[in-house]
Amino acid sequence: MTADQLKEKIRHIPDFPKPGILFYDVTTLLQDPEGLRGAVDSLTLPFKDQGIELVVGIESRGFIFGSAVADRIGAGFSPVRKPGKLPSTTRKANYSLEYGTDCLEIHDDAVRKGQRVLIVDDLLATGGTARATRDLVKLLGGEVVALAFLIELVALEGRKKLEGERLHTVLKY
Repeated sequence: MTADQLKEKIRHIPDFPKPGILFYDVTTLLQDPEGLRGAVDSLTLPFKDQGIELVVGIESRGFIFGSAVADRIGAGFSPVRKPGKLPSTTRKANYSLEYGTDCLEIHDDAVRKGQRVLIVDDLLATGGTARATRDLVKLLGGEVVALAFLIELVALEGRKKLEGERLHTVLKY
């Protein structure tokens, strides 16, 4: 499936979650069997046979794409969540996003020292969420092989917060 075909399956919602933000709603893509398969294929292909042991998915749509990618490449999966959602002891990182600030947590034992990790999310915007996740993985001793995103909002320059990391984005707006 081409990038243009995938883009056709994504709904655009203006002024969500606040005025001035154009939200790219991937739920319409997820509802379409071919769209979902095409998106997961596009996220997975560059990472087959790369020795990735763990995929870390960022709440919440990163769970959907990340777990599918993990299954396809034969890796495990660990979630990064909003505060208070994980039942065991955690590490946390604060970050800035396009429309405010927030915090993420990961279980203390989610990543083994030296483990090869792929971080997956649906969107790279300002890069704050991805950088916080990368920092958490590294704090636990993981080796970040790459970060993969379905969508990149190029004008927001999120790549700058991830300089030195291998990035893969499927769709660019």
